[in-house]
Amino acid sequence: MSVMDQTWGEIRTDLAVEAHQFLAGQRGASLPGVETQSEDKGVAQITRVVIQTPEAGQALGKQPGYYVTIESQALRGRDKDELEEVAKVIAGELQGYFRGFNFDDEATALVVGLGNWNATPDALGPKVVEKILVTRHLLQSSPPEKRGGLRPVCAVSPGVLGITGIETQEIIAAIVQRIKPAFVLAIDALASRNVDRVGSTVQIANTGINPGSGVGNRRLGLTAQSLGVPVIAVGVPTVVEAKTIIRDALEQTSRFGGPPPQGLRKEVVDQVLSPYFRDLIVTPKEIDVLIQDLSRALAGAINLALHPGVTAEEVFRYLE
Repeated sequence: MSVMDQTWGEIRTDLAVEAHQFLAGQRGASLPGVETQSEDKGVAQITRVVIQTPEAGQALGKQPGYYVTIESQALRGRDKDELEEVAKVIAGELQGYFRGFNFDDEATALVVGLGNWNATPDALGPKVVEKILVTRHLLQSSPPEKRGGLRPVCAVSPGVLGITGIETQEIIAAIVQRIKPAFVLAIDALASRNVDRVGSTVQIANTGINPGSGVGNRRLGLTAQSLGVPVIAVGVPTVVEAKTIIRDALEQTSRFGGPPPQGLRKEVVDQVLSPYFRDLIVTPKEIDVLIQDLSRALAGAINLALHPGVTAEEVFRYLE
């Protein structure tokens, strides 16, 4: 989704917290119809954003709903213990969403890993699904007292339109109609406007998701309206637009004599990136390692949140 900067034009971000911070900074005050709350968890910082009105949603380029952002530099580190601590924080926030929807421990969950497994920055969803503790096939024949606190969970990576020739939403809608899960948990790669948030931020939303939004290629949405069941979206920004980086660099030059005049800033960016790289998207060079670590942390968090009878120690031993 995008917000508008009068100087720079369209600014793309999939993070509700960034969109609100950007507009609030321009206005000098919080946007009407938006409530925010911050909490420090030590290893992570949590920002909760509630978009209450359609007008606020339109201004932010977001659907009205509840957005939680978990930020931690530990997600970009290689410290296994810190990654697991962040995963526990993410699991706690996911469980808050489950309570908000009144899902009981027997409610079937469908985990969907969105993205293209052949493109590393877009492979987060499929990589997470590889590590999900799926149980639906086992629990169908087990009595409740023998399930050991495991929820019925199934998972799928539907691929992308260019691979399958089928819209992702059409695939998931058909699966939902057949197996009738209580809810869908969708994981996808996102885009940020701030390079510091790439790989270090997790967003959870109760509004669903548009596959491909992180690379500006929006497809049919996975939402409660389109699927008929609640959709909880989990995303991590893995890319940022090149023009965003150039814009930030130009603004930083104010310390050395000032950036170009406002009327020339967008023109400078267009000249640098045109004609072939105006929509250039950038990702860190260590993205392959980052995706592996992020997928393990997210899978651990999801497994811990979905299965109330499984401990964190058991979850991460399963992911070894």
